[in-house]
Amino acid sequence: MSRPSLLSPFKALGPGLVLAAAGIGAGDVITATVTGAQFGTSLAWALLVCVVLKWVLNEGLARWQLATGTTVIEACMTRLPRWVSVYFFLYLLLWTFFVSASLTNACGLAGHSLFPQWPVWAWGIIHSVIAAALVWVGRFGLFERVMKVLVGVMVLSVLICAVLLKPNAAELLRHLAWPVLPPDSGKAVLSIFGGIGGSMTMLCYGYWIRENAWSGASHQRVVRADLLLAYGVTLIFAIALTIVAAGCNAAVTQGNGMALEVATRLESALGPAGRWAFLIGFWCAVFASMLGVWQGVPYFFADFMAHRTRTAATSTADLKNTPAYRGYLLFLAGPPLVLLFADKPVAMVVLFTVIGAFFMPLLAALLLYLNNRRDWIGDLRNGIVRNAALVVSLLLFGWIAVTELIDVFSQ
Repeated sequence: MSRPSLLSPFKALGPGLVLAAAGIGAGDVITATVTGAQFGTSLAWALLVCVVLKWVLNEGLARWQLATGTTVIEACMTRLPRWVSVYFFLYLLLWTFFVSASLTNACGLAGHSLFPQWPVWAWGIIHSVIAAALVWVGRFGLFERVMKVLVGVMVLSVLICAVLLKPNAAELLRHLAWPVLPPDSGKAVLSIFGGIGGSMTMLCYGYWIRENAWSGASHQRVVRADLLLAYGVTLIFAIALTIVAAGCNAAVTQGNGMALEVATRLESALGPAGRWAFLIGFWCAVFASMLGVWQGVPYFFADFMAHRTRTAATSTADLKNTPAYRGYLLFLAGPPLVLLFADKPVAMVVLFTVIGAFFMPLLAALLLYLNNRRDWIGDLRNGIVRNAALVVSLLLFGWIAVTELIDVFSQ
């Protein structure tokens, strides 16, 4: 078997591109848009730091799997105290319900922005049913091709709009390289770290690299490059969004008219083509995230059930064919739809972002423990730099989670 080259993921556009499409969801779009409307590109440095830390976390997840041949969920079930897997399982149920509500609301908002003849709730139901049907009947190859098309359209459409607006390149580079905190920007920085780059969706990557038969230490370099692709795309998309949202009415971007406000701004600057390019890019972003979650998250539940009944599956295809996978897919696509009728699509997305913030410190602590065990991970264990980055992630995301919790209870 030939050793994979560093360029392999860029030639094949591997699972990293699918991860980017799934991770760039409603939280990313709304966070970057609101940040751009309020502060322009002055918080670009926070976007950069956030995606670097998310890369560190996801690389740690992938490295564990390459070294042991098991997912982190399998590790929780077989190598850690039982309370860890119980906590993880309960958190999964809560997170799943609200991520589903968030994505159906966001897709409803995107569909309504393109074709306002139908209400948000109708578009949300339509998107949920279509995504569930694609996952139910389609193989991974079809899912991957659809995701690549969606991520390509969403990034190119928003990036072209950003370039045509002719932002100040020198100022953007300065904001990337030199951290500044404009007045009243503290909450926006917390939102960036809590809402950009995904949370539990990072666990999907382990199942998707299995689909590509990437296993063993020989694939470490190719996985790192693939994840660089994923988070490079995430950073470019988020910065482009802050550019196109700069100059928008900040109050409007925090409400249900967010997408239309940005589209109107682009129409006045670039004409009707700018308006439609953004709305299409916005739709691609949220639907790709829905499709990625609908396909990837049921693996978590199926993995839990397989180990609980001691019938561990040997491949993602085996997991996908289990009643547990299909049942959880129906749970994702069904019960959370009731929250569409709350008529608060942006509030649902913000609530999901708050819940998602609690996963990151748990993940950082988990990787500090698992990836420092030489007897488990061998030569792929953490070095000093990775441990330092994980400690920073633990402290930073832990602080964000506590801050979000205090903010919720103080209201």
